[in-house]
Amino acid sequence: MRVPFVILLSAAAALGQTATVRIVGSANKFLSTLDQTERQRVLFAFDDQAQRKRWSNLPVQMAPRAGLSMKELNEVQRSAAMALVAATLSPRGFEKVQQIMDGDEVNKVESRNNPMFGKDLYFISILGTPSEKDPWMLQFGGHHLAINVTIAGEHGVLTPTLTGAQPALFTQNGKTVRPLGGESDKAIALLNALDENQRKQAIIGSRMADLVLGPGQDGKTIQPEGLKASAMTEKQRAMLVDLMSEWSGIVHESAAAARLAELKAGINETWFAWSGPTTVAPGRNITAYYRIQGPNVVIEYAPQQLGGDPSLHVHTMYRDPTNDYGRKYTGK
Repeated sequence: MRVPFVILLSAAAALGQTATVRIVGSANKFLSTLDQTERQRVLFAFDDQAQRKRWSNLPVQMAPRAGLSMKELNEVQRSAAMALVAATLSPRGFEKVQQIMDGDEVNKVESRNNPMFGKDLYFISILGTPSEKDPWMLQFGGHHLAINVTIAGEHGVLTPTLTGAQPALFTQNGKTVRPLGGESDKAIALLNALDENQRKQAIIGSRMADLVLGPGQDGKTIQPEGLKASAMTEKQRAMLVDLMSEWSGIVHESAAAARLAELKAGINETWFAWSGPTTVAPGRNITAYYRIQGPNVVIEYAPQQLGGDPSLHVHTMYRDPTNDYGRKYTGK
């Protein structure tokens, strides 16, 4: 079910609500639709480390989630759940989530109704008690999606979050849909904007097959590679920031603006590395891996190279090694 997000924002603005007030209100409205048993299933302690890390790019049968699935909710409950997700994200971020879910439904149909796929197999859970002051966390995800948003007062921390797509290009209502199109198009545009010497630095020799800091890799560190943004022109650095905004801009606008300011502040210490083909067919996704790494960010884009067209099966990862799960604000 699609929620008219613009209507939600307009109503909140009319009431003069902050993003946190809007999100908490949406969370409590969703919880009010649940009975006691359902509430017990969707609510976890904020410091429940097992639940916090229970996210993956894999189908739920291969990597079980906890909480409540969309399949288990009635129409009113599902609408309230998706309204909570919408309130927590930006309009574009919520659209991306819906497109990823739509793609998994296409995957289900194309695989002859394989029960491992589909829009019903996305789970929602809440860690802690929704509050305008005390920290709590919203989780929403399933196959190729793991949205983890920590709300701590005015702060909204999106990391770690995984977005992926299979198929990463499909047709819906006569229109071509690419859930991760911006992540692909902006990256190849940045690569093409580099001069010959910059490209030599950016393109690394090792061939990357998948995410390095994906599920189960909390706390792992890696060394930056590629081209440092301090060696880029001002225009190229602006393109790099714009590319990072495809991830930082998923969360609601006030948190996204604060996050983008952080990324800009660290831009000269940020690196861009590319591995794989340097060309792409018009209207398609790249088949190369790339990584962006800075003082408080690691972003990975990883087409899946084993079997099929890698441009149609993509994993991406968004982390802040200094603040995953909002630990700057929570101490957890």
